Amino acid sequence: MIAARILIVEDDRIVARDIQHQLSRMGHVVVGMSASGEDAVRLACSQQPDLVLMDIRLEGEMDGIEAARRIRDAQRIPIVFLTAYANDEVVQRASLTEPFGYLLKPFEEPQMRTVIQMALYKHASDTRLRLSERRYAATLASIRDGVILCNRDGRVDFMNRAAETMTGWTAAEAAGQPLSAVFVAVDEETQEPLEDFSAVVLRSGEFAPPERQSRLLPRGGEEPAGIVVEERCSAIIDDRGDLVGSILVFRDLTQRRRIAEALRTAQADLAHIGRLTMMGELAAAVAHEVNQPLMAIVTNAGTCLQHLSQPQPDLDRTRVVVERIVRDAQRAGDVVRSIRALARRTPVDPGWVDISALIADTLELVRAELRRARVTVETDLRAEPPWVHGDRVQLQQLVLNLVMNAIEAMSADDLPERRLRIVTGSDAGLIRVRVEDSGPGIADADVDDIFRALYTTKPDGLGMGLSISRSIVELHGGRLTATPGAAGGSVFEVVLPVSPGGK
Repeated sequence: MIAARILIVEDDRIVARDIQHQLSRMGHVVVGMSASGEDAVRLACSQQPDLVLMDIRLEGEMDGIEAARRIRDAQRIPIVFLTAYANDEVVQRASLTEPFGYLLKPFEEPQMRTVIQMALYKHASDTRLRLSERRYAATLASIRDGVILCNRDGRVDFMNRAAETMTGWTAAEAAGQPLSAVFVAVDEETQEPLEDFSAVVLRSGEFAPPERQSRLLPRGGEEPAGIVVEERCSAIIDDRGDLVGSILVFRDLTQRRRIAEALRTAQADLAHIGRLTMMGELAAAVAHEVNQPLMAIVTNAGTCLQHLSQPQPDLDRTRVVVERIVRDAQRAGDVVRSIRALARRTPVDPGWVDISALIADTLELVRAELRRARVTVETDLRAEPPWVHGDRVQLQQLVLNLVMNAIEAMSADDLPERRLRIVTGSDAGLIRVRVEDSGPGIADADVDDIFRALYTTKPDGLGMGLSISRSIVELHGGRLTATPGAAGGSVFEVVLPVSPGGK
């Protein structure tokens, strides 16, 4: 049994005293007794009882029904009416106050016990239900999606703040209105009116579409074009499986579409910047790689002019110089084609390449640069297969870049020696090329950065030689690494896959 604090409102003092004794025997506590409606309202406010036993006929101007109404409006305390008069007019008036029970005089203790317990249980249940409704309403009010609840006739019962903002209706104005009047939806493209989703769901049940996109036209015409929304609607089913209403949830897609459009724009801008960057790197690569054969052409052309300016030109020597110019011009063209192919990640003219012979030919090409830089060259080149399958021009460009990088690294005047050592070898299906120099070496912080495009530590450098070299090696399935030398200087090692056998 639930023990409760109870207020007795009864103008017959003998009856009131008898009720007090009965309640005490049941284990309840009587917090006050009153004979008038005015006093009953005052005591209910001050004592906050769990239950009021209210006689309908009371002394004074306020009867029990009016006192019960005021107590209910102010405190929501459950009321049980006590009356000897139960005609239709009295019952109708009393019902408007939503009482929790009636006791007809005279009544026995078991009757009172049962009515009180039922009233207390019902009040506790109603309190939990109201709390649940408040939580439910607070949850719906706080979410960003619009929510509209409709009854079985498609009329609005509830809408949250987001729905008010998007439709232009307040919840009070929309209550009882048809959903089609509050939520005016048209086709996004054709602007044709759409049937309200609640009606579709109530008619189709579980076969209704799960969602749709539409354009919501707000009330008042503040935004004539409306807003694009995504609608989702579900039927509300009672315990017997009948449709008793629907819930419409809708979301403004304007911000999402703006973000998506901004993302597409940013991606397009990024792709454009990437293309410009690639073009810049390609231009820098061409400038870097073509510079050497162009310088050779200029030098040989100057020599050719000197020969031709003699009174008796030596045509044979001039022919040799011109042949060098033609060869260097062809090499410049090969370099350009090679870099274009490198940008496309494809070899130009793959075939079998003797790396040792290629290194020897490359050293011959840069013989003048080595002599001017006073660099001593040491080689230990493998004289027999295996050979590398790849693009000869690109691989020669790789070796040339590594040799020129070594020459530039040893350009300082205070170096005690300038020594370039190139070693080739093979093991386990791989061929290794080591290029060692006696320059100042590589700082630990630069080991990873030196292969990045446009990164350079040289005042006049473009920062493309080593980046292109790594790209060539990776295109051929190998790897290029740089480490400090054991006795100083730098060591660059190229590892390439080979196929033994022949050309």
